[in-house]
Amino acid sequence: MIVPLLNRTSNKYYLCSQVLDELVIYGMRVDETDAPENLYYSKEHQWLSVEGEKCRVGLTDHAQKQLHEIVYVDLPQVGAGVAAGQVMGSVESVKAVSDILSPLSGEVLEVNKNLQENPGTINTSPYKDGWVVVVKASWLNEDLKSLLSAEAYCSHVKTLLETK
Repeated sequence: MIVPLLNRTSNKYYLCSQVLDELVIYGMRVDETDAPENLYYSKEHQWLSVEGEKCRVGLTDHAQKQLHEIVYVDLPQVGAGVAAGQVMGSVESVKAVSDILSPLSGEVLEVNKNLQENPGTINTSPYKDGWVVVVKASWLNEDLKSLLSAEAYCSHVKTLLETK
């Protein structure tokens, strides 16, 4: 069972699972928004998972909650070049159309074709089944320097929510 846990010393929330009396930390949470610790995050609400020489990219839990029901996803073509901070696609929801900005530079190796038929997968599984693209990074070490840890991303989201 996965449950939220408050660290009273740091006032940080973690998603945890108790397995045979061992506490396993999965990530952080702010205002009902999850942020797994094994990912990198952009301030524009994309996440990045480093998988060897490839990187999987998707929209964060915060992004999908802000958009509400996602009804269409425009994905880049396999083989297309993407640049960090530049538009690589878009998502349309019942609320708005938003650009998907690439958190890194490189070449698109794979797109999540399931999103064409089931764009709402981003809402139901943003960090697993709702990934958007897999990219072969051109300058991964440089691009990672501009991304946030789960803790820094949660602080960023908290600041955004406080200014509303």
